[in-house]
Amino acid sequence: MASATTEGKCARPTFIDLFAGCGGFSLGFCRAGWQGIFAVERDAAAFKTFSLNFLGTASRNSFVWPDWLPKGPFDIRRVIRDHREDLTKLRGSIDAIIGGPPCQGFSFAGTRKRTDSRNQLFRAYIDFVDLVRPRFVLIENVRGITIEHGKKARLQRRRGRPAIPYSQRIVEALRAPKYSVCEPQLIQAAEFGVPQRRPRVFFFAYRSDSVTTLPFDFFKMLHESRSSFLQERSLPVTRPVHVEEAISDLLFEHGSVSCDDEWSPKGFKQGLYGSRDTDYQSLLRKGHRSGDAAQSHRFSNHRADTVDRFKKIQAQCRKGVQLDARDRKEFELSKHVTVPLRGDQVGHTLTTLPDDYIHYAEPRILTVREYARLQSFPDDFEFEGPFTSGGDRRKKTCPRYTQIGNAVPPLLGEALGLAMIKVRSSHDGVSAE
Repeated sequence: MASATTEGKCARPTFIDLFAGCGGFSLGFCRAGWQGIFAVERDAAAFKTFSLNFLGTASRNSFVWPDWLPKGPFDIRRVIRDHREDLTKLRGSIDAIIGGPPCQGFSFAGTRKRTDSRNQLFRAYIDFVDLVRPRFVLIENVRGITIEHGKKARLQRRRGRPAIPYSQRIVEALRAPKYSVCEPQLIQAAEFGVPQRRPRVFFFAYRSDSVTTLPFDFFKMLHESRSSFLQERSLPVTRPVHVEEAISDLLFEHGSVSCDDEWSPKGFKQGLYGSRDTDYQSLLRKGHRSGDAAQSHRFSNHRADTVDRFKKIQAQCRKGVQLDARDRKEFELSKHVTVPLRGDQVGHTLTTLPDDYIHYAEPRILTVREYARLQSFPDDFEFEGPFTSGGDRRKKTCPRYTQIGNAVPPLLGEALGLAMIKVRSSHDGVSAE
């Protein structure tokens, strides 16, 4: 396959996905009309899912992969080290670099360690941008990145000095390679049809020599197109999509068969589709019929006492609300987060831990496919690798639940991709020198 380095070679706008994970951001951009060139992801399981959905000959979202980069999992720093010259040759042919660098060091759901080595991967992201110099840059991360934390920040505040959040450092780093940066904005995925709140901060930057009319507000353009985006997909405009609307056709009561997934041990059941009850289900199910087995829809084999506990929680506790310390003590839960979902509300932000949530109607946790639905992955997007992992392995592996929990929701990615196409078509570009 050709190296895809010649400007104008692709009729569609081109992008590279960094820290691509299983491909939620890429899927959204492909559906918006973009052409993926290549992606960088270091985890083998996540890349296997990405490869299955984007690199197969039958994929509707195939990437134009360059000859100089092997198709496999790679650390971004290795790609920069080994392919610096190849990346520089891409200047003038790439419209956008997108991605969500690891966020564990900034997340309120984690330990928020300022010194977390994963935080420094932002530097590699900026270095990559400086080599390729795409026309646009789009970065996604958790809202904790806008709030400085750690001992240094506390000391600064005690001295009456403002602490500098990491988000400001990112803006300043992007400006260094001569990019203009729009004010970072917090976006709720639920505003764009995703059935979970999922607040995330987005950074949008454009090469200062690549637009003819300045200034412009990318995020204002995004929100102005919100209503039409939802209406074209028959999704509600004045309220979010609810949990039940998203997954009511995936109930255990619709039937099951023995799970035949190669990554699943024997003894598990795989759920069957029920009837399509909502527009959201129709949007994501496409050709899957009632009675078909849903991929990655494997039910957990809960112990009897766990099922009993879930039933009591569903009967006694407020749904849609995280259990407080008193409830956790009563039900002998050592976990800090347990949320019994409510069917007639938008879902909580999904984490990488499936046992953080109890199904809205059945005494069990969500399946991988239900997780994917709440992230707006279509049902023809298939997942690879272990379903889950426990203990310290969660820090070293990326099973299916983790792949989904870390992803950018494809529906939101699609809305962002469409808005960026509008920006691109509204301004004459100048090639990077």
